[in-house]
Amino acid sequence: MATTLPEGVSSSDFDQAIREIVKIIGDEWVFRESDLSPYLDHMSAVPAEYRMPSAALAPADIEQTQAILKIANRFSLPLWTYGNGKNWAYGGPTPLHAGYLVLDLKRMSRILEVNEESGYVLVEPGVSYFQLYQHLQDIGSNLWIDCAAPGWGGVIGNALEHGAGYTPYADHYIMSCGMEVLLADGSLVRTGMGAMPGSKAWQQFKYGYGPTLDGMFTQGNFGIVTKMGFWMMPKPPMYKPFMFSYENETDLHAVMDILRPLKLNMIWQNGAVGEHIGYSASVLGPRSDYTNDRAPITSERWSEIAKDLNLGVWNFYGACYGLPSNVEMQFGALKQAMTSVPGSRVWLEGDRAPDDAGWNYRAKLMQGIPNLTEFNLVNWDGGGHLNFSPMGPMSGRDSTKLYNLMKEITNGYGFDHLTEVVGTFRGMIALTMVMFDPRDEDAAKRADACSIDIIQKSAALGYGELKANLRYMNTVMDCYSGQDNGLMKTLVKIKDALDPQGILSPGKSAIWPSSWKHSRDN
Repeated sequence: MATTLPEGVSSSDFDQAIREIVKIIGDEWVFRESDLSPYLDHMSAVPAEYRMPSAALAPADIEQTQAILKIANRFSLPLWTYGNGKNWAYGGPTPLHAGYLVLDLKRMSRILEVNEESGYVLVEPGVSYFQLYQHLQDIGSNLWIDCAAPGWGGVIGNALEHGAGYTPYADHYIMSCGMEVLLADGSLVRTGMGAMPGSKAWQQFKYGYGPTLDGMFTQGNFGIVTKMGFWMMPKPPMYKPFMFSYENETDLHAVMDILRPLKLNMIWQNGAVGEHIGYSASVLGPRSDYTNDRAPITSERWSEIAKDLNLGVWNFYGACYGLPSNVEMQFGALKQAMTSVPGSRVWLEGDRAPDDAGWNYRAKLMQGIPNLTEFNLVNWDGGGHLNFSPMGPMSGRDSTKLYNLMKEITNGYGFDHLTEVVGTFRGMIALTMVMFDPRDEDAAKRADACSIDIIQKSAALGYGELKANLRYMNTVMDCYSGQDNGLMKTLVKIKDALDPQGILSPGKSAIWPSSWKHSRDN
């Protein structure tokens, strides 16, 4: 298989750079040609080979990474940074452009510190949720992790992509504290209190002196995060998972208006995940278990499926945490409010069948136990999987508007509407999945067009995306064009200052240095 070279790099320069890198990290950690299959994305709407990397490099530590950066700067090699996890709905480990080199940080996988007293951990980018969970179990820790679903995700990578989990510590970036970052020129910087030699509070206090830098290293390409601290939730005296189910599609409006004050007043402590029955069903089995009709599943059929599964059309999962008396008082308030919708039902531990996969994996996630159950949903209709997360206010009006819009768009392109709404601190994530068979050329084209419509039509109503698949990074950033493209102009200035050649993940979040002379397509 012929190597796809980075744009503007000659084969002789590329070969020389690889020879030098082999001397640094060893031949077994430089992956070429047939060894690059793990770095391809087979779940998106474009063929996997469209983004074929030229090589993948797996350094063992900061010193090896610094040496690679020195070579990359000399030969103008674009490095696409990858830590751990899969992130398939957004492009997985594959780079934005064919020919990029993947900088795979999976070997940097040390759990550097677990502090029981202050409730934090310090980890490297190769640490997964499974690894961190198992380590805490092995040492008898009293700390819970907060993990994404599925649990193979990278602890640092998920936080940098604005990811979330299911306990009260669900916002992973907010619950981070202190980064160590390697810049494109090989220099190191520690954020917050970590910038002070001998600091005693790097993972205890977010802010040091001067501007706070941490946020600029999320969803960007200004540096490589090599260490990151996270606050961990101490195991509570009592944990009480619950689910409220609602029988009508139209109940969403009332439920979200009831939910908002419960979240604002922190009565509902964790993220409130409201699964539409389509989402619930996709975790439990493939589409063929429910219908043989290729037309999008109708609202009437979804209601029948809900009855067959003994679920509602909407199913809201949450949990209470704390002292037993407080938990029961808190749950009493939640139950009174959330069951005021006619036809609602409440479910507690033991109410569902012991083999109910949907309840079991949600109950695990809400106490920080990683698992892979949710990944079953990729089997819904052929393995293609694209996620979109338009954000809006947590209100009945906005949730209903987004739900109807997403349903109209996905059904209009011939796809089932698979969605869940998540109540955060004040906002709402309207997660929408486009599921298709990537081996079907027509389905892939429709999925691609559907995705662009979701982004643009949501933005036209004031609902912006939380993150983006590689294919749609430019499309999403185009929606953030206010103040005469003030955001993008500022990001380019930062990129020019920190990485003028654009060797670090060029094009990530549509950020390129102004000197970039090559393709900017997605």
